[in-house]
Amino acid sequence: MTSPELPSGSRPPGSFRIGSVLGVGVFVRPSWLVIAALISVLIAPRVEEVQPDLGAWKYVAGLGFAVLLYGSILLHEMSHAVMAQRVGLKVRSISLQFLGGATEIEGESRTAGEEFKIAVVGPLTSLAVGFAAVGLLLLDPSGLTRLALEGLAGANIVVGALNLIPGLPLDGGRVLRAAVWKARGNVHTGTIVAGWGGRVVALCALGWPAVSEQFTGVPADLFDYLFAAVVGSFLWSGATASMTNARIRRRLPALKARELARRTVAVSGDLPVSEAVRQAREWSAGGMVVTGSDGRLTGVVNETALLSVPEERRPWVPISSVARSIEPGLVLDATTTGEDLIRAMARTPATEYVLVEPDGSLYGLLATTDVDAAFEAGAQR
Repeated sequence: MTSPELPSGSRPPGSFRIGSVLGVGVFVRPSWLVIAALISVLIAPRVEEVQPDLGAWKYVAGLGFAVLLYGSILLHEMSHAVMAQRVGLKVRSISLQFLGGATEIEGESRTAGEEFKIAVVGPLTSLAVGFAAVGLLLLDPSGLTRLALEGLAGANIVVGALNLIPGLPLDGGRVLRAAVWKARGNVHTGTIVAGWGGRVVALCALGWPAVSEQFTGVPADLFDYLFAAVVGSFLWSGATASMTNARIRRRLPALKARELARRTVAVSGDLPVSEAVRQAREWSAGGMVVTGSDGRLTGVVNETALLSVPEERRPWVPISSVARSIEPGLVLDATTTGEDLIRAMARTPATEYVLVEPDGSLYGLLATTDVDAAFEAGAQR
């Protein structure tokens, strides 16, 4: 399963690193320890049937099976990571958790074809592992080897099949999103459709214990209902989050840095505050940037710091003293729009950004408050 991106350099909250594959960090969340212990306890009686002389070591054998199972889930996630890297996306991390795994990918697929490839390869890998285990069973192994292969075959075939169900946040939901995206030409429409699919799947998961006896002949117990509630809530929240994200992103194309820019005046850093303010008023500028002796931009005047300078001191205080140094992330191309604009601002949070033309000349200042206001205005239309 692939997941929304994390801030650069971060790791999944509450997780610990166990290594890396293909240059991608692999993390384990504490919830995995819970499921590993649960698997160890649940499979112990079956281990004892196959190997009666193990005693307490049957739990160690059960834990070994949990590790083997999650090793196959790691292969599932690695396949997502490899495909994402092949289409040019950066993979930040792979994490193993209670309900399987997650691959954190930076950015979004650029085409429906890329989305389809990244999504479908995971379930196909699980199915391949499952059927490979079935093939090994044809060699008629015995004892714990047979037990492990049976479990590996069954678990991976189920994981692969379930992940192809067309509803977010499952991989099948991303496959459906890719199909609708291809047909309708709009990724956000695809996300909404796949999100509704995920909600339907969530309701089916919640209702499964009530009807399972008709199909399996085994009445559901309290654990079945609790597990169904966990799975159902996970699917519902994941689908809802994807739909909310899609509705937000529909509004992002309206955000254009050039249209939101404030008129800006460039002043020399050694100019007194009083003179700099006079020039800004003369040009009806909404912002000021400071230049060095060589004419290069060196800082952005902080309005709060400027207002804190008393009127009587302004003729003697250089404007550079109330300016913030310009870091690389504070300079944006004036042509930046939509999601690219939001990502650029998220990488270097600030109250203001310097907008420059493609040739490097100053265009204006972009205030975060103006972007927020424009986004809110778009949401109300």
